[in-house]
Amino acid sequence: MHLERLAVAHLESVAALEEAGQVHPWRRATLAQALADDTLEVWGAWRDAVLLGYAVLAWLPFEAELQAITVVPHARRQGVAGMLLAHLVTRSRQGGAERLLLEVRESNAPALALYRRYGFSEDGRRRGYYPPVEARGSEREAAVLMSVSLQARAVD
Repeated sequence: MHLERLAVAHLESVAALEEAGQVHPWRRATLAQALADDTLEVWGAWRDAVLLGYAVLAWLPFEAELQAITVVPHARRQGVAGMLLAHLVTRSRQGGAERLLLEVRESNAPALALYRRYGFSEDGRRRGYYPPVEARGSEREAAVLMSVSLQARAVD
């Protein structure tokens, strides 16, 4: 598996992966904008010529934000998201960000566990932020706000 920075030329692959991997996928136009935006980095994880996952990193003043990370369902639990996340933590640190921020559905236990393994901690919650997963009978879901400090820690 290898990582590659994605561009507009990868739109078809990213759009197909997003449709397969998300309950509420990003729109094609949003994906195209992200791939063309100089303030974002979109990284893809490839095995051979197949895009298995991608992640979007946004640069903010003093911080970076993980805006999306998606892995195609058949490749989940194979280290794809961890590989992407480790790379974005490194890129954020190299880019001078003080913190890496993200938000995640409160019911996404695998993602929460992954983020905690990489040192992210909960900063707060946005109640009723995400639309229901099911069309009927469920309520809007909270977003868990998380971050990890990227500053070098002083040694005592």
